[in-house]
Amino acid sequence: MSGSRRWIEELTRALKARAAELGFEACRIARVEPLDEEARRLEAWLRSGMHASMAWMERHFEVRVDPSRLLEGARSVICLLHSYYVPVEPDRRPEVGRIARYAWGEDYHEVLKEKLWALFAFLEERVPGVRGRAFVDSGPVLEKAWAVRSGLGWQGKNSNVLHPRLGSYFFLGELIVDIELAYDGPIPDHCGRCARCIEACPTEAIVAPYVVDSRRCISYWTIEHRGEEIDPEVARRMGNWIFGCDICQEVCPWNKFARATGEARFLPRPGMTDTPLEVWEELDLEAFRRRFSRSAVKRAKFEGFLRNVRAALRNLGRRQEGKA
Repeated sequence: MSGSRRWIEELTRALKARAAELGFEACRIARVEPLDEEARRLEAWLRSGMHASMAWMERHFEVRVDPSRLLEGARSVICLLHSYYVPVEPDRRPEVGRIARYAWGEDYHEVLKEKLWALFAFLEERVPGVRGRAFVDSGPVLEKAWAVRSGLGWQGKNSNVLHPRLGSYFFLGELIVDIELAYDGPIPDHCGRCARCIEACPTEAIVAPYVVDSRRCISYWTIEHRGEEIDPEVARRMGNWIFGCDICQEVCPWNKFARATGEARFLPRPGMTDTPLEVWEELDLEAFRRRFSRSAVKRAKFEGFLRNVRAALRNLGRRQEGKA
Protein backbone atom coordinates (compact mmCIF):
# COMPACT_ATOMS: atom_id res chain seq x y z
CA MET A 1 0.00 0.00 0.00
CA SER A 2 1.15 3.51 -0.61
CA GLY A 3 -0.10 7.07 -0.40
CA SER A 4 0.88 10.65 -0.89
CA ARG A 5 3.44 12.11 1.48
CA ARG A 6 0.89 14.48 3.00
CA TRP A 7 -1.60 11.66 3.58
CA ILE A 8 1.12 9.53 5.19
CA GLU A 9 2.14 12.34 7.53
CA GLU A 10 -1.45 13.07 8.52
CA LEU A 11 -2.11 9.39 9.17
CA THR A 12 1.05 9.13 11.28
CA ARG A 13 0.07 12.15 13.38
CA ALA A 14 -3.40 10.72 13.93
CA LEU A 15 -1.93 7.34 14.87
CA LYS A 16 0.38 8.89 17.46
CA ALA A 17 -2.46 10.95 18.89
CA ARG A 18 -4.57 7.80 19.27
CA ALA A 19 -1.65 6.03 20.95
CA ALA A 20 -1.51 8.83 23.52
CA GLU A 21 -5.26 8.50 24.12
CA LEU A 22 -4.73 4.79 24.83
CA GLY A 23 -2.20 5.63 27.52
CA PHE A 24 1.10 5.20 25.69
CA GLU A 25 3.61 7.84 26.75
CA ALA A 26 5.51 7.72 23.47
CA CYS A 27 5.12 6.38 19.94
CA ARG A 28 7.76 6.40 17.24
CA ILE A 29 8.08 4.55 13.97
CA ALA A 30 10.92 2.79 12.19
CA ARG A 31 11.21 1.59 8.61
CA VAL A 32 11.31 -2.19 8.25
CA GLU A 33 14.78 -3.32 7.22
CA PRO A 34 17.16 -6.09 8.28
CA LEU A 35 18.88 -5.54 11.62
CA ASP A 36 22.34 -6.38 10.34
CA GLU A 37 24.43 -4.74 13.07
CA GLU A 38 22.13 -5.96 15.81
CA ALA A 39 22.24 -9.46 14.30
CA ARG A 40 26.02 -9.56 14.64
CA ARG A 41 25.84 -8.48 18.29
CA LEU A 42 23.13 -11.01 19.07
CA GLU A 43 25.05 -13.78 17.37
CA ALA A 44 28.19 -13.00 19.39
CA TRP A 45 26.19 -12.86 22.62
CA LEU A 46 24.58 -16.23 21.91
CA ARG A 47 27.93 -17.80 20.99
CA SER A 48 29.31 -16.68 24.35
CA GLY A 49 26.57 -18.59 26.15
CA MET A 50 25.34 -15.50 28.01
CA HIS A 51 21.73 -16.46 27.34
CA ALA A 52 22.19 -19.32 29.83
CA SER A 53 19.35 -21.87 29.54
CA MET A 54 17.12 -19.64 27.39
CA ALA A 55 17.51 -21.82 24.30
CA TRP A 56 14.43 -20.21 22.74
CA MET A 57 16.60 -17.17 22.01
CA GLU A 58 18.62 -19.25 19.55
CA ARG A 59 15.55 -20.27 17.54
CA HIS A 60 14.17 -18.32 14.58
CA PHE A 61 17.33 -16.21 14.36
CA GLU A 62 16.68 -15.04 10.79
CA VAL A 63 13.15 -14.02 11.72
CA ARG A 64 14.35 -12.05 14.75
CA VAL A 65 16.59 -9.86 12.65
CA ASP A 66 14.20 -9.31 9.73
CA PRO A 67 10.53 -8.42 10.45
CA SER A 68 9.59 -8.98 6.81
CA ARG A 69 9.77 -12.68 7.66
CA LEU A 70 7.10 -12.16 10.31
CA LEU A 71 4.67 -10.31 8.06
CA GLU A 72 4.75 -10.46 4.28
CA GLY A 73 5.09 -6.98 2.87
CA ALA A 74 5.95 -5.44 6.25
CA ARG A 75 7.01 -1.81 5.90
CA SER A 76 6.75 -0.16 9.33
CA VAL A 77 7.45 -1.01 12.96
CA ILE A 78 5.29 1.11 15.26
CA CYS A 79 7.14 1.24 18.58
CA LEU A 80 5.29 2.17 21.76
CA LEU A 81 6.27 2.94 25.33
CA HIS A 82 4.00 2.56 28.36
CA SER A 83 5.08 3.55 31.86
CA TYR A 84 4.55 1.13 34.74
CA TYR A 85 6.15 3.36 37.35
CA VAL A 86 4.23 3.95 40.57
CA PRO A 87 5.64 6.54 43.01
CA VAL A 88 5.55 4.07 45.89
CA GLU A 89 8.63 3.06 47.82
CA PRO A 90 8.78 -0.69 48.54
CA ASP A 91 9.50 -1.90 52.05
CA ARG A 92 13.27 -2.31 52.04
CA ARG A 93 13.64 -4.25 55.28
CA PRO A 94 15.77 -7.35 54.66
CA GLU A 95 13.02 -9.64 55.96
CA VAL A 96 10.62 -8.49 53.20
CA GLY A 97 10.66 -10.24 49.83
CA ARG A 98 11.46 -7.87 46.94
CA ILE A 99 9.52 -8.15 43.69
CA ALA A 100 10.50 -6.10 40.62
CA ARG A 101 8.29 -3.07 40.03
CA TYR A 102 7.05 -4.21 36.66
CA ALA A 103 5.30 -7.19 38.27
CA TRP A 104 3.44 -5.30 41.02
CA GLY A 105 0.23 -5.03 39.00
CA GLU A 106 -1.51 -7.09 36.33
CA ASP A 107 0.38 -9.00 33.66
CA TYR A 108 1.60 -6.39 31.18
CA HIS A 109 1.39 -8.81 28.27
CA GLU A 110 -2.40 -8.85 28.48
CA VAL A 111 -2.83 -5.14 29.20
CA LEU A 112 -0.56 -3.93 26.40
CA LYS A 113 -1.82 -6.44 23.82
CA GLU A 114 -5.31 -5.10 24.41
CA LYS A 115 -4.11 -1.54 23.78
CA LEU A 116 -2.03 -2.50 20.75
CA TRP A 117 -4.99 -4.14 19.06
CA ALA A 118 -7.11 -1.09 19.86
CA LEU A 119 -4.48 1.02 18.10
CA PHE A 120 -4.47 -1.38 15.16
CA ALA A 121 -8.27 -1.14 14.95
CA PHE A 122 -7.87 2.64 14.68
CA LEU A 123 -5.45 2.09 11.79
CA GLU A 124 -7.83 -0.36 10.09
CA GLU A 125 -10.62 2.23 10.12
CA ARG A 126 -8.44 4.60 8.12
CA VAL A 127 -6.65 2.07 5.94
CA PRO A 128 -9.03 -0.80 5.09
CA GLY A 129 -7.13 -3.97 4.33
CA VAL A 130 -4.02 -3.06 6.33
CA ARG A 131 -2.36 -6.13 7.81
CA GLY A 132 -0.36 -6.21 11.01
CA ARG A 133 0.93 -8.15 13.99
CA ALA A 134 1.26 -7.08 17.62
CA PHE A 135 4.10 -8.02 19.96
CA VAL A 136 4.69 -7.43 23.67
CA ASP A 137 7.88 -9.09 24.87
CA SER A 138 6.77 -12.10 22.87
CA GLY A 139 7.55 -13.65 19.53
CA PRO A 140 10.87 -13.40 17.69
CA VAL A 141 11.14 -9.60 17.79
CA LEU A 142 14.17 -7.61 18.98
CA GLU A 143 12.03 -4.99 20.67
CA LYS A 144 14.91 -3.05 22.24
CA ALA A 145 16.62 -2.78 18.87
CA TRP A 146 13.48 -1.39 17.26
CA ALA A 147 12.92 1.00 20.17
CA VAL A 148 16.42 2.36 19.58
CA ARG A 149 16.02 2.51 15.80
CA SER A 150 12.76 4.41 16.12
CA GLY A 151 14.18 6.84 18.66
CA LEU A 152 12.04 5.84 21.64
CA GLY A 153 15.30 5.96 23.55
CA TRP A 154 18.86 4.71 23.58
CA GLN A 155 20.11 1.44 25.00
CA GLY A 156 21.72 2.09 28.36
CA LYS A 157 24.76 0.37 29.78
CA ASN A 158 22.47 -1.91 31.78
CA SER A 159 20.91 -2.97 28.42
CA ASN A 160 17.57 -1.30 29.21
CA VAL A 161 16.14 1.30 26.85
CA LEU A 162 16.35 4.79 28.39
CA HIS A 163 14.05 7.66 27.46
CA PRO A 164 15.35 11.21 28.11
CA ARG A 165 12.12 12.31 29.83
CA LEU A 166 10.83 9.03 31.27
CA GLY A 167 13.81 6.98 32.43
CA SER A 168 13.41 3.21 32.01
CA TYR A 169 10.43 2.08 34.10
CA PHE A 170 8.30 1.28 31.07
CA PHE A 171 7.10 -1.54 28.86
CA LEU A 172 7.68 -1.75 25.12
CA GLY A 173 5.20 -2.91 22.49
CA GLU A 174 5.30 -3.13 18.70
CA LEU A 175 2.90 -3.21 15.79
CA ILE A 176 4.42 -4.44 12.54
CA VAL A 177 2.27 -3.29 9.62
CA ASP A 178 2.37 -3.46 5.84
CA ILE A 179 1.87 0.25 5.14
CA GLU A 180 4.28 3.12 4.84
CA LEU A 181 4.26 5.74 7.60
CA ALA A 182 6.36 8.79 8.44
CA TYR A 183 9.54 7.46 10.01
CA ASP A 184 11.48 8.69 13.01
CA GLY A 185 15.18 8.18 13.68
CA PRO A 186 17.45 7.24 16.57
CA ILE A 187 18.56 9.65 19.29
CA PRO A 188 22.03 9.95 20.86
CA ASP A 189 23.28 7.79 23.72
CA HIS A 190 23.28 9.94 26.85
CA CYS A 191 24.89 7.51 29.31
CA GLY A 192 28.22 9.27 28.93
CA ARG A 193 30.80 8.25 31.53
CA CYS A 194 28.19 7.12 34.04
CA ALA A 195 28.71 3.55 35.25
CA ARG A 196 26.42 3.46 38.27
CA CYS A 197 24.48 0.45 37.01
CA ILE A 198 27.66 -1.53 36.40
CA GLU A 199 29.06 -0.65 39.82
CA ALA A 200 25.80 -1.36 41.68
CA CYS A 201 25.04 -4.82 40.30
CA PRO A 202 25.67 -7.18 43.25
CA THR A 203 26.42 -10.16 41.00
CA GLU A 204 28.52 -8.24 38.44
CA ALA A 205 26.12 -9.33 35.69
CA ILE A 206 26.87 -6.25 33.53
CA VAL A 207 30.16 -7.64 32.29
CA ALA A 208 30.80 -4.68 29.96
CA PRO A 209 28.87 -1.56 29.04
CA TYR A 210 25.66 -2.66 27.26
CA VAL A 211 26.36 -6.38 27.86
CA VAL A 212 24.49 -8.43 30.48
CA ASP A 213 25.51 -12.02 31.24
CA SER A 214 22.33 -13.87 32.16
CA ARG A 215 24.40 -16.48 34.00
CA ARG A 216 25.08 -13.82 36.65
CA CYS A 217 21.78 -11.94 36.54
CA ILE A 218 19.34 -12.06 39.47
CA SER A 219 16.39 -11.53 37.15
CA TYR A 220 17.37 -14.54 35.05
CA TRP A 221 17.81 -16.81 38.07
CA THR A 222 14.59 -15.76 39.79
CA ILE A 223 12.37 -15.77 36.68
CA GLU A 224 13.71 -17.79 33.75
CA HIS A 225 15.79 -20.48 35.41
CA ARG A 226 14.10 -23.84 35.73
CA GLY A 227 15.71 -25.96 38.38
CA GLU A 228 15.68 -26.70 42.09
CA GLU A 229 18.64 -24.51 42.97
CA ILE A 230 20.11 -21.14 42.06
CA ASP A 231 23.82 -20.82 41.35
CA PRO A 232 25.31 -20.58 44.88
CA GLU A 233 27.42 -17.50 44.11
CA VAL A 234 24.43 -15.65 42.67
CA ALA A 235 22.10 -16.84 45.44
CA ARG A 236 24.47 -15.52 48.11
CA ARG A 237 24.46 -12.06 46.52
CA MET A 238 20.80 -11.73 45.57
CA GLY A 239 19.75 -10.48 48.98
CA ASN A 240 15.96 -10.57 49.39
CA TRP A 241 14.99 -10.40 45.71
CA ILE A 242 12.46 -13.15 45.00
CA PHE A 243 11.22 -12.14 41.54
CA GLY A 244 13.33 -10.03 39.23
CA CYS A 245 15.63 -7.20 40.29
CA ASP A 246 15.50 -3.40 39.95
CA ILE A 247 18.93 -2.42 41.25
CA CYS A 248 20.40 -1.24 37.94
CA GLN A 249 17.30 0.88 37.38
CA GLU A 250 17.13 2.24 40.92
CA VAL A 251 20.63 3.71 40.63
CA CYS A 252 20.16 5.10 37.10
CA PRO A 253 20.11 8.94 37.19
CA TRP A 254 17.63 9.04 34.30
CA ASN A 255 14.94 7.48 36.46
CA LYS A 256 14.55 10.72 38.37
CA PHE A 257 12.33 11.55 35.37
CA ALA A 258 10.14 8.45 35.76
CA ARG A 259 6.50 9.36 35.16
CA ALA A 260 3.70 7.75 37.16
CA THR A 261 1.60 5.38 35.08
CA GLY A 262 -1.94 6.33 34.21
CA GLU A 263 -2.96 2.66 33.94
CA ALA A 264 -4.81 1.49 37.07
CA ARG A 265 -4.07 -2.15 36.26
CA PHE A 266 -0.36 -1.51 36.89
CA LEU A 267 -0.92 -0.26 40.43
CA PRO A 268 0.52 -2.54 43.16
CA ARG A 269 -1.61 -5.41 44.31
CA PRO A 270 -1.92 -5.86 48.07
CA GLY A 271 1.20 -7.44 49.55
CA MET A 272 3.47 -7.02 46.53
CA THR A 273 5.74 -4.48 48.22
CA ASP A 274 5.70 -5.42 51.89
CA THR A 275 5.14 -9.15 52.45
CA PRO A 276 7.74 -10.83 54.72
CA LEU A 277 9.68 -13.76 53.32
CA GLU A 278 8.32 -16.07 56.00
CA VAL A 279 4.78 -15.30 54.85
CA TRP A 280 5.66 -15.99 51.21
CA GLU A 281 7.23 -19.30 52.29
CA GLU A 282 3.89 -20.46 53.66
CA LEU A 283 2.11 -20.21 50.28
CA ASP A 284 0.69 -23.45 48.92
CA LEU A 285 -0.05 -24.00 45.24
CA GLU A 286 -3.66 -22.87 45.48
CA ALA A 287 -2.69 -19.69 47.33
CA PHE A 288 0.08 -18.99 44.79
CA ARG A 289 -2.36 -19.28 41.92
CA ARG A 290 -4.88 -17.07 43.68
CA ARG A 291 -2.37 -14.36 44.67
CA PHE A 292 -0.73 -14.24 41.26
CA SER A 293 -3.68 -14.72 38.94
CA ARG A 294 -3.16 -12.45 35.89
CA SER A 295 0.30 -11.54 37.22
CA ALA A 296 3.73 -11.72 35.57
CA VAL A 297 5.00 -13.49 38.71
CA LYS A 298 3.42 -16.69 37.38
CA ARG A 299 6.37 -16.82 34.99
CA ALA A 300 8.56 -18.16 37.80
CA LYS A 301 6.16 -21.06 38.48
CA PHE A 302 5.22 -22.13 42.00
CA GLU A 303 8.32 -24.26 42.57
CA GLY A 304 10.63 -21.53 41.26
CA PHE A 305 9.01 -18.85 43.41
CA LEU A 306 9.43 -20.90 46.59
CA ARG A 307 13.02 -21.70 45.58
CA ASN A 308 13.69 -17.96 45.37
CA VAL A 309 12.06 -17.34 48.75
CA ARG A 310 14.16 -20.04 50.39
CA ALA A 311 17.34 -18.55 48.92
CA ALA A 312 16.39 -15.12 50.27
CA LEU A 313 15.64 -16.61 53.69
CA ARG A 314 19.10 -18.17 53.77
CA ASN A 315 20.57 -14.74 53.01
CA LEU A 316 18.47 -13.25 55.81
CA GLY A 317 19.85 -15.88 58.17
CA ARG A 318 23.41 -15.01 57.16
CA ARG A 319 22.70 -11.34 57.75
CA GLN A 320 21.23 -11.98 61.18
CA GLU A 321 24.20 -14.15 62.11
CA GLY A 322 26.60 -11.42 60.96
CA LYS A 323 27.96 -13.52 58.11
CA ALA A 324 26.70 -11.47 55.15
